[in-house]
Amino acid sequence: MKTYKIACIPGDGIGKEVIPAGKLVLQALANKSKSFQFTFSHFGWGGDWYREHGEMMPADGLDALRPMDAILFGSAGDPDIPDHITLWGLRLKICQGFDQYANVRPTRILPGIDAPLKRCTPKDLDWVIVRENSEGEYAGVGGRAHQGHPIEVATDVSMMTRAGVERIMRYAFKLAQSRPRKLLTVVTKSNAQRHAMVMWDEIAVQISKEFPDVKWDKELVDAATARMVNRPATLDTLVATNLHADILSDLAAALAGSLGIAPTGNIDPERRYPSMFEPIHGSAFDIMGKGLANPVGTFWSCVMLLEHLGEKETANALMAAIEKVTANPALHTGDLGGKATTDQVTKAVCAELS
Repeated sequence: MKTYKIACIPGDGIGKEVIPAGKLVLQALANKSKSFQFTFSHFGWGGDWYREHGEMMPADGLDALRPMDAILFGSAGDPDIPDHITLWGLRLKICQGFDQYANVRPTRILPGIDAPLKRCTPKDLDWVIVRENSEGEYAGVGGRAHQGHPIEVATDVSMMTRAGVERIMRYAFKLAQSRPRKLLTVVTKSNAQRHAMVMWDEIAVQISKEFPDVKWDKELVDAATARMVNRPATLDTLVATNLHADILSDLAAALAGSLGIAPTGNIDPERRYPSMFEPIHGSAFDIMGKGLANPVGTFWSCVMLLEHLGEKETANALMAAIEKVTANPALHTGDLGGKATTDQVTKAVCAELS
């Protein structure tokens, strides 16, 4: 029997509620399986760790995660700690440390969810957004000088490399090729950003020649937001820079009904390091500890985790259970207009699996 080693990092806020829920669901799947089991390792890194140790995770934390088969992550963010410290000290430290350069965010309207677009049916909104996850606007290049003086200057440099752009374009084209519509939209801003984004466009043309069966087009990021609202059926797979895809994927999740249902995979396609899976909803301190968090985003992230491990049949079973639960309005949490609790939704999914 195979044993998969899973690192659980709840992080901050409602991450401490949804990651234990995800662990319960994964264990329920393992209990049914005759071919694999999980061993879970808990890492209590995040805001509380920072208050005690002055860092979001230990300096050698990546070494502890390296032997794992996958990472299940909750959220990074604490109202008492500056956001750039929580993000760079934990989540981005893992993403960049393990070169998880492909951030993959599927979005679709799940059964039973009343999405806000009145002329959009579930078949019209079924997207995957591929986000470059290692450089671009979040490369971390820049600095500040003359702080506190009238001549203070601060810079953040969007750094793109040919190697980085080529690999994310190739990943996106390959993903689009695997989907039924074989359709890719390359999101850009090369009309205003005339160096790196022009290179981004040129590399898209170059890589497209490797995938003649993929139909693709190019869209400016501002126009892409309008297209997502007005013509959702014209989109399928999208690829964008770190910042652009970060924003577009939040819009996509809202259009599909809620940020609470949206998953993410931070993928190392070459499998040199463990990949990390997480809901996109953030720490949501306003509902922390109230049992109101929607665990569906975590469960869908577990689907992606299982797919990455090669357990496709089990991943399909979990996705089917999620869809049966969302189809029941009585099991909708507050973000979906219902009154169900985290515990009720978790128990319902586990019941479907059993």
